Amino acid sequence: MQKWNYMAMLIFTVCGSFWLEIVLKVGVLRRIKRVALSILPVSTLFLLWDAYAISKGHWFFDRNQMLGIIGPLNIPLEEYLFFIVVPMAAILTIEGVTTVKPHWRKDEFGQ
Repeated sequence: MQKWNYMAMLIFTVCGSFWLEIVLKVGVLRRIKRVALSILPVSTLFLLWDAYAISKGHWFFDRNQMLGIIGPLNIPLEEYLFFIVVPMAAILTIEGVTTVKPHWRKDEFGQ
């Protein structure tokens, strides 16, 4: 059961923010291409950094807490999902807040 720890954290993150799409109708998933263009370039850089850190022994993953599916660059599936799920959760949260508080969409200088 311990092998599900990392995946459980990702599932918890999804449950904690993806409901905003349904309840508040924030429309993030309707703009999935825009979300992908926001997330993928940065995630790619972080995954490359992960691969480098893993190869040098600066970074590692506890294999007892992972499903054991290793993708390209010796990076576990959960880490690939992390760099998609967490930024998407952040975008959903920001959109949820600005749906409830629309005046927060304006910058603080009133421009």
